[in-house]
Amino acid sequence: MTSSPTPPPVPSGAPGGRGPLRRLRARGRDETHRTASPLELFFDLCFVVAVAQAGIELVHSVAEGHAGQGILDYAMVFFAVWWAWMNFTWFASAYDNDDVLYRVVTLVQIAGVLVLAAGVSRAFEEHEYLVVWLGYAIMRVAMAAQWLRAARAGEGPERRTALRYAGGVLACQVGWLGLLFLPEGARPWWFLVMALLEMCVPPLAERGHTTSWHPRHISERYGLFTIIVLGETIAAATVAVKSGIDENDALGELLPIAAGGLLIVFAAWWIYFVVPIHGHLRSNRQAFLWGYGHYLVFASAAAIGAGLEVAVEETVGKAHISTLAASAAVTLPTALYLLTVWALHSRHFKRGITQQLVLPTTALLVICCTFLGHWAVFAAGAVCALSVVAGETVAARRGAAGESGPATRTG
Repeated sequence: MTSSPTPPPVPSGAPGGRGPLRRLRARGRDETHRTASPLELFFDLCFVVAVAQAGIELVHSVAEGHAGQGILDYAMVFFAVWWAWMNFTWFASAYDNDDVLYRVVTLVQIAGVLVLAAGVSRAFEEHEYLVVWLGYAIMRVAMAAQWLRAARAGEGPERRTALRYAGGVLACQVGWLGLLFLPEGARPWWFLVMALLEMCVPPLAERGHTTSWHPRHISERYGLFTIIVLGETIAAATVAVKSGIDENDALGELLPIAAGGLLIVFAAWWIYFVVPIHGHLRSNRQAFLWGYGHYLVFASAAAIGAGLEVAVEETVGKAHISTLAASAAVTLPTALYLLTVWALHSRHFKRGITQQLVLPTTALLVICCTFLGHWAVFAAGAVCALSVVAGETVAARRGAAGESGPATRTG
């Protein structure tokens, strides 16, 4: 995940066609026209299946009045999906040669996340993690195999880095067995320990030699996954609203939730993509903090969809929680998303305290909307939309004055 001197260019034809088996050598950071591959896009779509399953179970937990336990289970399952996705993404940016073996091992990782998705409901309802562990193990062993391929092709410090990655991945996978055998009360603490150990593998592995990655490719990959997660949020909320209308004839009551939810998702997209981020990804430290911070971006974006479903169920009388709790299920993840995007993206392009406070203030106002009863979601959406309009207005005025630039905009 960190920067390094530019390695030799990839052999001719490596990024494009499948070709014969090739040595897994590092790709250059200065490649032109580097974009996400069809395999990476397929990878993302399959991973969102697990994200959707986690969201469905979060809805059930919150609607039944078990929000605390549901959020904890969601955080644990989402970490497994996110961490496997992120590890593959950075590895692919450095080593993707698109040969037959690389494709096959990547498809194995996709199979692993589908196994994990199949075990999500049991993890939430029965706290049984065997299937989730098995799916995660498939993904992580496949990832270790990729690192061993890179080690075989590398020499010296590069080879040692790849071996440390492979060893760290496999060692952590053994550690995750604790979720299967420890008492239920100890599992959240063991999860926290193992999550920290997992996140320590990259900085420890890259001591002495840093892997290559492409800033534009990485920023595009994260942006695409953000789009897919937001799309899943819209899909989940649409199904919930349709069900509420068909089964309860509650169009009037659900319209404010539908409109507010749509405004929130539209604003979430706008704020994330209003400025390019690849130019900020220059140093090792920036890359690690930016990449790790997206756990909250992805998790909160997916949770917005779950919250909208909860709000719909509460409105039609299916949820056993108060209107305040249902509203919070939408406003809190929305506020978290806004704050995280500000911390990772926007603050690097802002000028002055007024611009720096736009998104934090928006997040605070969204939280205040929680107390507006059945109009809470609509009000939160309106606040998010007004934040975007205000940012674009400032950008237009500065542009007219000859001071235009990404730093003036909301996102």
